[in-house]
Order: sequence, then structure tokens, then C-alpha cells
Amino acid sequence: MKIILTTCFLLLSVCQTAMAAEPVDQLKALLKTSASLSADFKQVSINPAGQATHSSFGTFYLSRPGRFRWNYQKPFVQEIVSNGGKVWFYDADLEQVTVKQLDDSLGSTPALLLTGDVDIEEKFILHDQGSDNDLNWVKLSPKNEDSGFKYILIGLNDGQLGGMELSDNFGQLTRIYFSNIKTNPTLNPGLFEFKPPKNADVFEN
Repeated sequence: MKIILTTCFLLLSVCQTAMAAEPVDQLKALLKTSASLSADFKQVSINPAGQATHSSFGTFYLSRPGRFRWNYQKPFVQEIVSNGGKVWFYDADLEQVTVKQLDDSLGSTPALLLTGDVDIEEKFILHDQGSDNDLNWVKLSPKNEDSGFKYILIGLNDGQLGGMELSDNFGQLTRIYFSNIKTNPTLNPGLFEFKPPKNADVFEN
């Protein structure tokens, strides 16, 4: 199942000092002050020719440390849930669930970078990319060449996530746009529990 997220999941308020800081410092502050979050998202896949080939829509939930859920609602129903060091990928059309450990899943779910379970400075080189389209951008380049992707760009807008871009090792570019962001909402812990549907095939790495 080819869903690149997340991902995931910087959408958190920061103090005024962090807002005035450089993009890398804003990102670090945001990761340290995260609690919970919900947002709608639009995910767009871009081919090597720069053409949009696929768009998905849904809702994202984050509860640090280590828990998130992506509910893909259109055009297909899919779910990605992280909790307790594992990540569940569910495709309703295929009736299939894939379960991965956190470390094995990092390349396919960059949202894990933002859950508090991953030390971004240990695994990535961070670069300020300046401002563009009213966003302050940070580039994360993986130190491990086997990570599954070339880089992640994170766009910050007044201390919140404004956008994300992921380039993988297969030439696919994924962009995610966030809206209706709610910072520190009270979230039901059950959102981050996943029980495979009765008729689903389950594959665990």
C-alpha cells in the first residue's frame, strides 16, 4: 500500500519567541511543545514531469508522544494508525492490514518524525530554506541512505504547519496541505486504537 504521509503532524502552537525564530528553531520548538491536534488535509501526488496524478482527502489526528491517525475518506477509504511503537496501514478496498514496527515504517510514514518517538536531529540534517508562499520552510535530509526518501520539506506558518512536501527514492513527489487546524483539542484515546476488520487479511513485519 503506497501512502506517504504524513505525514503528519506538526500542527501545534508555539510561543511568540519561537514564531520569530529561524525556521529550524521554529520546528524544534513546535516539536517540543506539541500536545494534540486535529486537521483536515489534502494530499497530492506529483509525477516526475511535475503533473498532479492523484489527490486524497481526509482528517488527521495527533496525540504526543507516539500516536497519530490518518483517516483517508476520498477517493478511497484508508487508515494509518500509530500507537505503542507500531503502525497499522488499512486499505478498505483491498481488505488488507499491514503492521510495521516504528523503525521499519519511517520511510513510508514521515509523520512519525513528529510524534516525539523519533529524534530528528539524530536521523536528519536540517536546513533553513527561507520563505516562499508565506511559509517558512525547513528541509530534512535523511542521514541514512536506506530511509526510503530523499528529503522532506516542512512549511511553517505562524508556528503551525502550513504544508509538507516529500520526495521519495522512486521519483514520486507528495504534497500535503492542511486546513481547519485545531490545536490541543481533547481527543478520545480510542482514536489511536486499531482493531483489524473481521474479513481483513493481516500482514505483520
